[in-house]
Amino acid sequence: MERDPVCTITMETGERIVIRLLPDIAPNTVASFIWLAEKGCFDSHPIERIVPGYVADMSYSAFGRDYAKYMIKNEAPLQKGPRHIPPAPGTVAMGGYEEGIAGGEFFFPFALSEKIDGNYPVFGLILEGMDTILSWQNVPLREVPSPMNGVRIMCPVDPIIIRSVRVEKFGTEFPEPERIPFSSKPHFW
Repeated sequence: MERDPVCTITMETGERIVIRLLPDIAPNTVASFIWLAEKGCFDSHPIERIVPGYVADMSYSAFGRDYAKYMIKNEAPLQKGPRHIPPAPGTVAMGGYEEGIAGGEFFFPFALSEKIDGNYPVFGLILEGMDTILSWQNVPLREVPSPMNGVRIMCPVDPIIIRSVRVEKFGTEFPEPERIPFSSKPHFW
């Protein structure tokens, strides 16, 4: 019997966030996340954006790494009907752009929002560490110049750092993500 892969995000503070990844409903999104995690893309990276009551975005800069600057097809349309898991507290979802979705810019919803429901694929369920995620809403924030038109960027005054992201695949191999061509990178990458 195959088991879903489990991801452990260890924060600089030692707190852990454990996530059951969902390849059955977001196969390429999970493959992309695992590929980047195994390359160390997320390690030692600060959380780039927190919007209390909305989301904690791990990155809007493709983690500042050239190999993470690619697009994959948005798998939210695959998650209709009984396969639908709303992006609500307790889930992790993949962020996105108009031409597709970023290869690895994931976020944790603080609340269910119509703006993100159906537009960004959920690819994991939080098994442990939801209290850590929710606590980020209460940290002091500062505004930073926004590279995105009309989007306000607030980041923690004291950086919240992801120490490491490791994935237990239970013997299942995952392919490299299937990338899609795009005409131009977001200007803030």
